[in-house]
Amino acid sequence: MSNRTNMTNRKKIALTGGMAAAEALRQINPDVAPVYPITPQTPIIEGFAKFEADGKVDTEIITVESEHSAMSAAIGASSAGARTITATSSQGLALMNEVLYIASGSRLPILMLISARALGAPINIHGDHSDVMGARDTGWIQIFSENAQEVYDNTIIGMKLAEKTEVPVMVIMDGFTTSHSVEILETLPDEAVKKFVGKFEPSRSLLDIENPVTFGPVSLPDSYFEFKIEQDKAIKKAEDEYLKIAKDFAEISNRHYDIFEKYQTEDAEHIIVLMGSTAGTAKNVVDKLREQGQKVGLLKIKLFRPFPHKEIAEVLKKTKSVAVMDRSISFGTNPPLYSEIMNSFFMFNVQCLMSSYVYALGGRDIFASDIESVFEDMIKGEKFEGTRYLNSKDN
Repeated sequence: MSNRTNMTNRKKIALTGGMAAAEALRQINPDVAPVYPITPQTPIIEGFAKFEADGKVDTEIITVESEHSAMSAAIGASSAGARTITATSSQGLALMNEVLYIASGSRLPILMLISARALGAPINIHGDHSDVMGARDTGWIQIFSENAQEVYDNTIIGMKLAEKTEVPVMVIMDGFTTSHSVEILETLPDEAVKKFVGKFEPSRSLLDIENPVTFGPVSLPDSYFEFKIEQDKAIKKAEDEYLKIAKDFAEISNRHYDIFEKYQTEDAEHIIVLMGSTAGTAKNVVDKLREQGQKVGLLKIKLFRPFPHKEIAEVLKKTKSVAVMDRSISFGTNPPLYSEIMNSFFMFNVQCLMSSYVYALGGRDIFASDIESVFEDMIKGEKFEGTRYLNSKDN
């Protein structure tokens, strides 16, 4: 299929981020989807379930009694050789935590859509990155989405990536900000998506009686260490696979994705690093300050696990200052994204002024003026210890 053919068959449509994910899932047509509702994830599976009810997919949707059970059922389905997806948010992801490690340690290619949301207590149903940062070391690939278009594209890319690497994938959107906001996006023809993801052919299955395998064995000290080393090697290799799959996706979509997005970074003296929907506002601020003659830029992280330390160091090594904006807190230590950027600087001897900011916890608004203030701090060369909390009543 040529790019010209794709251009004529693509269509633009207004969808929320949640429905963008559901539309991509309709085109993928997975075999099994164990689900449990939780705000703000619910519209993803609600929309997909309507497709199933209307006969547009033949997915077996399994309604269970909790998110822990949803992931447990996903593990069972994937072990049996089924193309498997699920979705969750917040406390639901936290409740899954025990079995997230089982999915990744068993090398099961499950795709999970996440509308990132704050964790209680106190109870809060709005968006931040607390839930997905709590799951960052569970052995899952994590791909962040800025908007509904990226949610749609990342769902398709993520499904292929999981099955190619045999490492489960989280495709992450910001709760409400992306999941419930309507945006114009461009979808691909059904046949193009079907061809791109291909037919799922598992390398092993519990139901293959001609080639019996064991899932979930006991591993004692003489073997467990090596299992974990092999698992780590697999997720690190996922970076290269992601780039290959993203390149193939560009052939059918004309949308090009990298492990991160560089926005006006080539000659930038001051760069903000962040993830998710706030990148859209940050780009507007960069454009405004560029018009005023300021050399500023944005580095938007897409692939958070595995983390591209070397590549990030290469981008940031020539800048004067870097501000890392986290939408979560690591209690008692540095915020997650800031910690990873510090690791990059240490590993590859990057010398520049770096500062940490936390913003928009529990769904608090983040304004262009807040991001401008971060750039103003950098331009003035302001140094401070610890983390600053943007738009916080404690400041």
